[in-house]
Parts: sequence; C-alpha cells; structure tokens
Amino acid sequence: MGIPSTKDSCESQEAANPNCLQVTPLLSLIAGQAAEADATRSVSPAVIAGLKSNDVMRMSAVRDLAGLESGIGAIGRELEAVAAGCGSTGWCLWNHLCVFHFYCGLLGPAHIELLRSITANRLWVCLPAGAGTGVIGRVEGEEVVLNGVASFGSGARYSDYAGVTFVFEGERVPHLTLVRTDQQGVRIDPTWKAMSLRASATDHVHYEEVRAPLSTVVPFPARYREVFRDPAYAVIHHRYREDWVALSDLWLGCMAVGVADAALKEACSGIQGRVAIMGVKMIERPTIHVNLGQAVALIAAARAAVYDACTRTDGRIAAHQTPTEGDYLEQLGASMIALRLCDEAMRLILRVLGGNGLREGQSFERRYRDFQAMPLHINAHPDRVSEQLGRHALGLATENPF
Repeated sequence: MGIPSTKDSCESQEAANPNCLQVTPLLSLIAGQAAEADATRSVSPAVIAGLKSNDVMRMSAVRDLAGLESGIGAIGRELEAVAAGCGSTGWCLWNHLCVFHFYCGLLGPAHIELLRSITANRLWVCLPAGAGTGVIGRVEGEEVVLNGVASFGSGARYSDYAGVTFVFEGERVPHLTLVRTDQQGVRIDPTWKAMSLRASATDHVHYEEVRAPLSTVVPFPARYREVFRDPAYAVIHHRYREDWVALSDLWLGCMAVGVADAALKEACSGIQGRVAIMGVKMIERPTIHVNLGQAVALIAAARAAVYDACTRTDGRIAAHQTPTEGDYLEQLGASMIALRLCDEAMRLILRVLGGNGLREGQSFERRYRDFQAMPLHINAHPDRVSEQLGRHALGLATENPF
C-alpha cells in the first residue's frame, strides 16, 4: 500500500478552516492497518513513513524552527482523528508532538539549530524516562559518554532522536541531551507487552558507550514548569512556557474523545440490522436508546471540556501570558474529567453491544483495550491530578515535580 501524497497541505487553510486536517490523506491508511498493528505490536512502516512526510510532524514547532506554529486545539483535532483510526498510531504521534514541545523549552535558544534541523527534516523524537530508568554519563574531552537503560520510550522504535535523562558519575543532578537512535551503541528492546496500545512501541532503550557533545547537555530541573515561567528564563517562543505535561494531558483527552466517538459511531452502524433474543430488533429496544443517548452526551461533554481548555491555552499563548500553577492544574483537570466521561461512555457502548456484538468482530474490543491506557498514564492519572487539584483548592502548595 503506497503513501498518500501530502502535496495538498492545508497549512494555509488552518486559520480559516479549523476542520482541515494535515493527516486527512493518511486516515484511511492508518485505520486500515490498525488491526494488524494491534496483532503484530508494530505500526505499519507505510504509516510511519507517511507521518514522517506529513506536516503534522511540524505542528508543535514554531515558525522560527521551520514549524507550523499550530494552535493547541488544532493539534488536538489531528490527534483525535488519528486515534479514532488507530490508538497506537495516535499515541506515538502524540508523544512526538508533546515531547518536542518540551525539548524546545528545555534546550532553548542556544540549541535552535539542532531543533530546527529536527523540524525541517520531520524527524521523530521520543523521551524514554519511565520508572526504572538509570543512565550514567562520564566526561571524555568535549563529549559525554552514556551507559544505562531508559524505560517507557513511547514511539522509540519509530524515532530518530531520543532524549537521554542521565546523571554524571558521582553526582545526583539530572541532565538531558539528545542522541540519534541509529547511532552506534543505541539499542531498542521491544518490551511493551501490555493489553493496550500494543503497537505504541513503549520500549526500553539501551545506551552502551553512546557519545554526545557536551555542548548539547542541559540541566533537567525537577520542577521545570516553574523554571519555564520565570521571565528571566530565555525561550525560543512564548508558547514554550506552557508545560508539556499539561499539553500532553489535553491532547490525551482529545484522543480519548476520538476513540470513544469512533466506537459510538461503529456501534450505531452495527446495530441497524441486528436482532436480539426472541426476534426483537435491537434498534427498537428502549434500553439501547437510553444507553446510547447517555454515551452521546458524555462524549459531547468530554469534547467540550478538553477543547475549551485548549482554547483558553491558545488565548494565553496569543496574549503572551505566562501560565500560572492554576492554569496548569486547570489543563490537567480538564483532561482528567474528559477521560472519565469517555470511560463511562465506553462502558455504556459495551453494555449495548453485549456478547453478540463483541462476537461479531467489530473494532470495539481493540478500542476498549486501547482506551484503558489513557487514564492510567502517569501524566493524567486521576490520583495524581486529583491530589494536586485538591491541594491547590485548599491553598496548599502542589508537591509533585511534574
């Protein structure tokens, strides 16, 4: 299957037509390989190649970095559409877009040429730094030599650059640098075996005597969102003062809406000709109407919550307003509630489908499994978000580092 052309980019139409999507030429290809990706635990190479040749890769980069400088809501709509077709593909693209935003804030103006080259060439980035990560760096001349393992590298096997969080020998202060994933000493181990998003390539990345210029190493402060808000901290563009975790949560909410809405549409279509026990047409059963009606309302409410927060974020960026801790928590809260609403909608759709609906082999089971990973992600986990929101409501300082 060939790669659809992206010649007719809608970059110039984005402001006039917010429904115009960069990924439109790829959506049928993405959806067509979703079942195979789930079974093989790897996104189709044609899809990865298609995304890397598409301007969606440049949306979270500003124009000074050869990017599109797209709105937060506009990026959310792209991810919603991709996740509706294939949750794993959406997850990997989501990771690239929000992690690149983070790298722009962390690396800053001193590394603008590196960041511009990544954007201009539509290169893929990842950030393997989950629980159990341990990488040590030692200085040799003008280079740092890296050894260790980093976990939970979403999209790692599809990436061109990985962000390496590490400490220097004998020290405890974390730093970060970017390394090419195809360079000598980098090995990606396919460790992701969970039930959800099985092709998201959330893998371990091993570094064995991997070298990077010391000039590309930057500090990795624990509460970096507070550092970014400091007017004295130099940024490439004001948008990079927005916290990447908060944006990742908003975009995660957008993807959840896409998955839930696609499941709803497929269920409504599949019910049309089905007959329940004793010959009653399912489309005529009042309980079907009740459950689907609630699902419709829940998904609409989820969409309203998360995109309203995206709009407020876009307005703050346009006005060059530095986000506050309250703004950050508002973004997390909007995502948390959108995920909860979508979760309830998915359970109602499951109730409607019943055993026969699952047996008939629609895509709901895959979508249901994929959705489970979304509220469990540490960035949007309800326990983490709720605690921070509660502390803030009581006038207490938030304690979580990110």
